[in-house]
Amino acid sequence: MRAIGKVLIANRGEIAIRIMKTAKARGVRTVAVYSDADVNAAHARFADEAVRIGPADAAQSYLNIAAVMEAAARCGADAVHPGYGFLSERADFAAACENRGVVFIGPPASAIAAMGDKAQAKRRMIAAGVPCIPGYEGEDQSVARFEEAAEDIGFPLMLKASAGGGGRGQRIVRARDELADAIASARREARNAFGDDRLIVEKAVAGARHVEIQVLADAHANSLYLGERDCSLQRRRQKVIEEAPSPAISADTRKRMGAAALEAARAVGYQNAGTVEFLLDPDTDKFYFLEMNTRLQVEHPVTEMTTGLDLVAMQFDIAEGKKLTLAQEDIRLDGWAMEARLYAEDPASGFLPQTGRVAVWRSSAAARVDAGVEEGDEISAHYDPMIAKIIVHAASRDEARGKLVSALKDTLLLGVVNNRDFLINLVEDAAFARGEAATDYIEKNVERLTKRKPPGGEAALAIVAAALIDRPFGDLLTGWNSRGASGFPLFLARPDGETVRAKASIVGDRVCISDGEKSFAIELMEKDDLNVVFRSVQGEGRARFHRDGATIDIECDGASARYVDLSLAPAEQEAAGGDIIKAPMAGAVSNMAVKAGDHVAKGQTLATIEAMKMEHQLKAPRDGVVAETFARTGDQVAIRAEIVSLAPEAPKGTGR
Repeated sequence: MRAIGKVLIANRGEIAIRIMKTAKARGVRTVAVYSDADVNAAHARFADEAVRIGPADAAQSYLNIAAVMEAAARCGADAVHPGYGFLSERADFAAACENRGVVFIGPPASAIAAMGDKAQAKRRMIAAGVPCIPGYEGEDQSVARFEEAAEDIGFPLMLKASAGGGGRGQRIVRARDELADAIASARREARNAFGDDRLIVEKAVAGARHVEIQVLADAHANSLYLGERDCSLQRRRQKVIEEAPSPAISADTRKRMGAAALEAARAVGYQNAGTVEFLLDPDTDKFYFLEMNTRLQVEHPVTEMTTGLDLVAMQFDIAEGKKLTLAQEDIRLDGWAMEARLYAEDPASGFLPQTGRVAVWRSSAAARVDAGVEEGDEISAHYDPMIAKIIVHAASRDEARGKLVSALKDTLLLGVVNNRDFLINLVEDAAFARGEAATDYIEKNVERLTKRKPPGGEAALAIVAAALIDRPFGDLLTGWNSRGASGFPLFLARPDGETVRAKASIVGDRVCISDGEKSFAIELMEKDDLNVVFRSVQGEGRARFHRDGATIDIECDGASARYVDLSLAPAEQEAAGGDIIKAPMAGAVSNMAVKAGDHVAKGQTLATIEAMKMEHQLKAPRDGVVAETFARTGDQVAIRAEIVSLAPEAPKGTGR
């Protein structure tokens, strides 16, 4: 056995801090690594030591094995914990640690390699008797071979990157005419994410649940499973709500699934913590192997809450050569746990990642909150947009769900557009309350689930006006002064992109909004730099707000929204018969598909923007001609940057 004295965490954000907390509790010194984008990041501040490993680009820092190993040598770390993502499932990283005598807190490189290749892993699982989905995982990667396999398997089907997971390189294909484009897109995303564009194809299981089993194995041939987690609520094939146990399985299914997970782990000589993911058909109780994540999962806290175990501490114990001290019969599941992932993303805009400064951050005291940011931190376009995980535990599922709703409503994040309101909608949803939501539930109900409620209801615009009372726009405050008078104009962009014009009147503590047809008033009871406490015909309320220039973020009654004050914007001018297509998020132009003079059809892809593990295709809003392009493949662009200018087609017979 080898005691660990100093551990380098080869990661960032909340998981780095989570690992450091357990390490510090064990008396182990902690070392953070950081890129140029993370010089002032929370994880670098929390560690005992912090070492720079390179530029903001993850390929040159957090994914740079040589840089991480050099940092470990420089600080004298005798162990490395990879966390999740980045290098956590890279067999060559585990091998580099092993070769240099550094303890890798994870499985052997051979196990990572065996499970890291989906095609190879599936063949091993079939040989081990683990149930698998019908599909094709062969060496022939031609489109023709995939088309042949698709005819045998039947539609709909799923394309997956052979070399990795996390939803990257994954596409659902519903018809043959979609297949070629889906293969090209999945290959491109897989190549960018994993450096390997090989794919496998599997039958898509309709209405399936995503259920995974947490396993632990030591170096002394002992292994056990710690129950299951249900991760069926997903968007863009990535999880947003997780719970333990699953509401969809019986004790018998849990036992069979646990046994299959242990067979999967033994088939590759697994050690340390890992997760075997299955698709469950709730109608038949049949389950199928998806993949094995050879690392600690994002959602591990729900297992910790229901078992009372510290999984990171157990990882350290196993890495130090200790035996598991628990037998399978010692594992008892207590109550119910749920976790919600708070992301910097805009659900109303296709869950596109968002950037900005965390201006106000208040987490719920009634929940476990694993966060990777603090007030003042910047959310950049370089890394995953997850901000925090909100975790609750209770005696029953209904109680846990109620606690999670309350904890989310108690959570305040201003300055960055985020998915908090969407999470509240999900957890309050009737199908989720009944435990019936499957992996395609969000996709099927996205319009309803992403619908925004105005913060404060009818009082929303009056709250915005109250937040703007002391704005430095004196020339716009027609007739208004410190004594109060007739009012000032409001010209706002709403969260749905529409604009609204109204007049705000302030007399004493009373704020009245009128759009010429109807009016609504609130009485200000208290106002400071964060809070607006008010009274209206609806009763008393409290709103929180943050202003950054013309941007006003408002939160009230469990609903939040971003408004933009357009009062100083120049008069709107129509473009000379054309459209400007802008970047919906900051990122890299991975493919500029058109050039000036090209004729394009409505819906045609003009360019592809890539950021934070996802691609977004910019489509032509109508038929036309490309007048000008403002970016090239490989360029980094800011959010709302102009990418393509589109002009109308010339009338037939007129020439150009």
